[in-house]
Amino acid sequence: MNNKSFISELSRRLGYTQDDTQKMVTTVIDSMNDAFQSGDFIAVPKFGTFEVKKRLERIVINPGTKQRMLVPPKLVLSFKPIAAIKEKLKNGGQGNG
Repeated sequence: MNNKSFISELSRRLGYTQDDTQKMVTTVIDSMNDAFQSGDFIAVPKFGTFEVKKRLERIVINPGTKQRMLVPPKLVLSFKPIAAIKEKLKNGGQGNG
């Protein structure tokens, strides 16, 4: 689903104009980005948790050249869905509820 169809469906379900819905989605994403920048996590009820984690420095080997390379530490965004979503995906999208 691309942004246009997402906004269209969301505005239809909520009864707002597409412009207002786009502004709301942009505001939510900007707020989430601000929280991630300050190292906070975001828990969305009935969906899951977004969290910024630090990946440590590590050494990797290029399989083609066998050359060892150092990968510097970095921050990555992780998402952990609630158990009900995991279970539904495990069952091929056929959930219990």
